Formats: sequence, C-alpha cells, structure tokens
Amino acid sequence: MSIDLSGLSARELASLIRDAQKRKSVVAKRQPITKVRAQLVKTAQKAGYTIEELFGTGAPKAPRAPRATKAPAKSASKGVKVAPKYRDPANAANTWTGRGKQPRWLAEYTASGRKVEEFLIQK
Repeated sequence: MSIDLSGLSARELASLIRDAQKRKSVVAKRQPITKVRAQLVKTAQKAGYTIEELFGTGAPKAPRAPRATKAPAKSASKGVKVAPKYRDPANAANTWTGRGKQPRWLAEYTASGRKVEEFLIQK
C-alpha cells in the first residue's frame, strides 16, 4: 500500500506522522490474535460453551423484524396509456405519443428537413 505524500504540507505531514505513531503504539501493545482467540476458546470451554454458541458463528441467526419502508410516491401519470399523436406515413405501425425521446423514424425525417407537425395524426 502506498500513499502519495507529495501534495501534503509540512504541517499535514507532521500530523500524519503523529497519528501513525499513536496507532503504532496501540497496535504494538496488543497481544497476537491467535493468543487472544485461544484464551477465549479456553474460557468458553471452562464455562461449558463453544465459541459458536457464544458469538453465533455458524448458528442459525434470529430472524430480523421487517423494516418499515415507505412506499415511493406514485406519479399520477405513470402507467397511463396515451393515444399516439404522430404517425409514420411510410409505416402506419410506427407511432409516437409525443412523450419521451423522439423515435428514430421521426428523428430521421426531421434531420432531413421535415417538420414534426407534418406527422400529426388528424382527428
């Protein structure tokens, strides 16, 4: 792991060194994890338990209560069918309601200089 220190000022570097030294002294005072683990297992066995019973490792977990979630607000217009307003003269199956992104067939026509109003469906 490398940390880019080139952008730090002298004050920031001094603070970083001080914090690192504090962390190093805390870590150095700790016993090795294997020794602590062995002590825990031994203490649990003396009391008649296993580590799994005490800490739940491998044991079935208690079911959680379901979270109360708020249902998202539904848009009034979501899911409502809208009649098409535009139709492709070359293919009557191609229609567009005028909502959302313009369909490719209409975009091709408008790119060639035609106006969207030309494709309105007459009522």
